[in-house]
Amino acid sequence: MFCIFAIGAGLTYTLGRMTGSPAHGWAVWSAMAILFLCGVTVAYWAEAKGNPLYPATVAQHSSASQPGGNMEGKETRFGIVNSALFATITTAASCGAVNSMHDSFMPLGGLVPMAQIQLGEVVFGGVGSGLYGMLVYAVIAVFLAGLMIGRTPEYLGKKIEAFDIKMASLVILIPPLIILGGTALAVMVDAGKAGVANPGAHGFSEILYAFSSAVGNNGSAFAGLSANTPFYNTALGFAMFFGRIWLMIPVLALAGSMAAKKRIPSSIGTMATHTPMFIWLLIGTVILVGALTFVPALGLGPVVEHLTMIGAH
Repeated sequence: MFCIFAIGAGLTYTLGRMTGSPAHGWAVWSAMAILFLCGVTVAYWAEAKGNPLYPATVAQHSSASQPGGNMEGKETRFGIVNSALFATITTAASCGAVNSMHDSFMPLGGLVPMAQIQLGEVVFGGVGSGLYGMLVYAVIAVFLAGLMIGRTPEYLGKKIEAFDIKMASLVILIPPLIILGGTALAVMVDAGKAGVANPGAHGFSEILYAFSSAVGNNGSAFAGLSANTPFYNTALGFAMFFGRIWLMIPVLALAGSMAAKKRIPSSIGTMATHTPMFIWLLIGTVILVGALTFVPALGLGPVVEHLTMIGAH
C-alpha cells in the first residue's frame, strides 16, 4: 500500500522543487492527504458498522447491527481496516489491485472507491496522472478565486487565460460525459441490463463502477456485473479509448500553453498557492467541480441503496 502511493505522493515534492516553491508542493500534498483521510474514514465507518438488516436472531444479542462488521467479500487475514484502507488507496491511485471484493462493500463503503475514481484519481493518483489531474483542479481553483476579486488569475507566475480554462474544462468534462453516457446506454438496452446479477440500485452501481473504472484507467470492479459479453467488451473498450486518449490532448495543450508563457512577478492581487486558504479552496474545487458532476448518478446507486437499507431496518 505504501508503494502504491510512494511515487504519486513524491511527485508533489518534485513539483515544489521544479517550480521553486516547495511550500506549494506541500500544499498540494496536504489537499490530497485530507481527501484521502476523509475517504478512508467513510469506508471504514461503513464497513465496521455493518449491515442493519443482518438476521435479527443474531443482531438482537449484540449492540452492533452486524457483529464484527461487514466481512462479506473480505479475507480474515486483512479484516475490515486493511480492506477499507486498500480499497481507498487502490482507487485513489490508478492501481486497480484489490484485496477484497468492492461489490460486497456496504453502499457507502462502495461509494468511496467509486467516487475516488470519478474524481479523476487525483488523491496522490498514479505515476504522474494523479498530479496533473490535481494541477488541473488547481488551475480552476485559482481561476475561481480570480473571478471573486475581479483580477486576472495567476498560477505559478503564469496568467490563466481563456484557452487554459477551456482545456482545463475539457479535462473535467470528458470523463463524466463518457462514464455517464455509457452507463445511460447500458441501462437502456437489453444487452446492458442482461449483465446485471443484482437488481435495483446495486445493479446500477455495478454498471456505473464498470464505466468509471474503464475511463479512469483503474481496473477494479463491482464484480457482480457479468461484463465479459460482446456489449460490455465493446462499450468498455470504447470508454477506455476515448476516456483515456482524448484526455491527453487537452492536458498536453494546457501544459504547452503554460510553458510558453513568461513568468510575471507576483503582486498584491496574486493569490498565494501555499497557504491553508489555497489548500481548502483546492479541496472545495475538487469536491464541487469534480464530485457534483456525479451526484445524481451516485444518488441513484449507492445513496438510494443505503437509504433503502436503513429504511427497511
